[in-house]
Amino acid sequence: MDCTYEEFMQYIEEEDIKFIRLAFCDVFGTPKNISIMPNDLERALKHGIPINGSFIAGFAEKTMSELFLHPDLSTTTLLPWRPDHGKVIRMFCDITYHDGTPFEADTRKILKDAVAKAKEQGIRFQFGSRLEFYLFKTDEDGNPTDIPYDQAGYMDIAPLDRGENVRREICLTLEKMGIEPINSHHEAGPGQNEIDFKSSDPLKAADNVSTFITVVKTIAARNGLYADFSPKPLKGYPGNGYHINLRACTDSGEQILPFAIAGILKHIKECTVFFNPKEDSYDRLGEGSAPRFITWSRDNRNQLIRIPPTTGTHHYAQLRSPDANSNPYIANALLIESALDGILNKSELGQSTNEVPELSSVGLEVLPLSLKEAREKAGESEFVKKVLDDSVAGCYLG
Repeated sequence: MDCTYEEFMQYIEEEDIKFIRLAFCDVFGTPKNISIMPNDLERALKHGIPINGSFIAGFAEKTMSELFLHPDLSTTTLLPWRPDHGKVIRMFCDITYHDGTPFEADTRKILKDAVAKAKEQGIRFQFGSRLEFYLFKTDEDGNPTDIPYDQAGYMDIAPLDRGENVRREICLTLEKMGIEPINSHHEAGPGQNEIDFKSSDPLKAADNVSTFITVVKTIAARNGLYADFSPKPLKGYPGNGYHINLRACTDSGEQILPFAIAGILKHIKECTVFFNPKEDSYDRLGEGSAPRFITWSRDNRNQLIRIPPTTGTHHYAQLRSPDANSNPYIANALLIESALDGILNKSELGQSTNEVPELSSVGLEVLPLSLKEAREKAGESEFVKKVLDDSVAGCYLG
């Protein structure tokens, strides 16, 4: 929302807004917020709203004192599931110390810095997202069970697909919040669903992922269900991925995507712990269509990076290893920095792998096979140290 403070306050009055949620996340990407009243917004914009950082994961490593939230008015959106009378809006925030110095563990700021670095080089990125999740039934007390909401399969329809109305409600809610869904469908697992949404600049894309997960969990709960984004909710069934679509171009329109992909492939091992930060992340990788090898392809969906067939000039690369346990701000920042390394050094993209990897795996590099190995790779990485503050990286290294 691009407007003056006076125009914004007029909007608040006209829309009967009574609560403002100031949103941020911890180093793991877990959404957090504090609510203020409209008459406190001016103070928030001028000075920030204090919070106790010592109780936020990854923040206590840097400070035991107050931190301050500074709302970004451009991220304002209504929360459609809240009452129409006394409406609630939400806006994302930057985090600083008392003197206004940016807080090192603010992962949104880490992504902003990566975007600014790319801009200085005349390079622009766009990111899109595709997330999978399971819908599980809840018990009489509202606690999640391991019973899927349906037994439908890939792209099945009702009545087998019982989740279509839930997906419909999710998509309509996202539209009201300024996020454009591209498509939605039932995935291969029982009760498993997928929703893709339109690409945008890297910061908005990360904001959208955070919003999306909140919306899905909220709508599921309102329907008496539990939405599970974890990498491997059910043994023997497909896991949940968070596929990231990436576009890269120069201000002059130069084709640089192959260089970007080469840079990402170069740094993927040392970045894996941030894309796949939990033990069960490694139960998913290498299972079904989830990638195991460090490869790319134009055709094979089992590869780590795929360049899907597109029309016109809208070429993009899809990274298929991440899961929704990752922090989208860190994920996007690492992808930008990796891609920049490839672009600025004009790194050569090796030959594509179009065969099924298991049939031709001799000599192919492999992603870390466990959380322990992924932590070791990141801990040894000079690249990670350049991108992430030690306090942030340390939270992932155990």
